[in-house]
Amino acid sequence: MNPQNGYDVEDIAVGMSAETAKTISEADIVLFSAVSTDVNAIHLDDEYARSTQFGGRIAHGMLSASLLSAVLGNRLPGPGVIYMSQSLRFRAPVRPGDTVHAKVTVKQVIADKCRVVLDTVCTVGDKVVIDGEAMVMATSRAKREAAAS
Repeated sequence: MNPQNGYDVEDIAVGMSAETAKTISEADIVLFSAVSTDVNAIHLDDEYARSTQFGGRIAHGMLSASLLSAVLGNRLPGPGVIYMSQSLRFRAPVRPGDTVHAKVTVKQVIADKCRVVLDTVCTVGDKVVIDGEAMVMATSRAKREAAAS
């Protein structure tokens, strides 16, 4: 791994994976509401949320999904990666205090285009809360070297 550019496409192989975990706090939900402007009562109002099918407050789905971006940007492929697309299926709610584990696994490497396709999944305990697929543009050692000469 190149510390400035993460893994170059030449160093990425099918089956490689990386992950991170975060406990979703009350502050995370409030701050995400502020930055996203999503102030849906299901996230912020205990009384309202208790009256819903969820029986209580839930975190924003995109807050949990943003942990996938953290894995891609910080670990695999890492610094220098460009997010191109992401599909998401929200399978179960995440509640304040839940610890979300976000994991990405390389599914396909398209070296000539510097593209990497990854399976993405977020879990709380043994339960899948989000799954999907991402495509990213990885850095390339060969392209950096060619540009430098």
